[in-house]
Amino acid sequence: MASPALLMRVVASAYSVAEKAATIVRNVMAAGDLGIVEKTGANDLQTKADRLVQMSICASLARKFPKATIIGEELVIWVDPLDGTKEYTEGLLDHVTVLIGIAYGGKAIAGVINQPYYNYEAGPDAVLGRTIWGVLGIGAFGFQLTEAPAGKHIIITTRSHSSSLVNDCISALNPDSVIRVGGAGNKIIQLIEGKASAYVFASPGCKKWDTCAPEAILHAVGGKITDIHGNSFQYNKEVKHMNSAGVLATLRNYDYYASRIPNTVKQSLVP
Repeated sequence: MASPALLMRVVASAYSVAEKAATIVRNVMAAGDLGIVEKTGANDLQTKADRLVQMSICASLARKFPKATIIGEELVIWVDPLDGTKEYTEGLLDHVTVLIGIAYGGKAIAGVINQPYYNYEAGPDAVLGRTIWGVLGIGAFGFQLTEAPAGKHIIITTRSHSSSLVNDCISALNPDSVIRVGGAGNKIIQLIEGKASAYVFASPGCKKWDTCAPEAILHAVGGKITDIHGNSFQYNKEVKHMNSAGVLATLRNYDYYASRIPNTVKQSLVP
């Protein structure tokens, strides 16, 4: 097992560097030069903030833990320096998060999510940003756990990576309403704060650094996240980065949504 003392040192360091990362994200936006480049396509962007935050987090963790992102033989850290990059470039700042996930033996066991622009619509004097963190067996902190309204099926899904398959899957769930936002971290926050019932993304595209931290926090409060087939995600260092069979996550009532995923959708997504 991972040493509890080592785990809490890593979580504390991740919390600290996430707060520093939020400052970098805000400073890049304030300077007005986002330095946008396309990685693999029009909806897969990278900004100066992505690059600076990645360097800052990796350098800080490497100093404190000499084996950098791989600590010992089984403890792996998954970092997304700017989750919701496209929304960041479009000024949808409340979608943006910094994600640091910690896995042991392939399982997400702790996570930190920083929202650099939390509270940004509260006015010029508002204090910006918050950090949410969680550890399996301990709990999750930095937010008020709230369940979605009983009897309502509110689906949250992608804003910028939609497709006919994504939409067909959502329609099959007969939702009362659909929320489309950016960022995997942001979507999980909507679940744990009661604004959505299920996060459904029937498509490849999401990667392990998008889901590790959110998964640990969701699991710490009793939720569940899998691919569309119901398979758990693995986070060991050799695993492929792409979550090729999509994402299904809920705070409660996972089986209700999982049982309604059409076979045609499952057949289109290979784990």
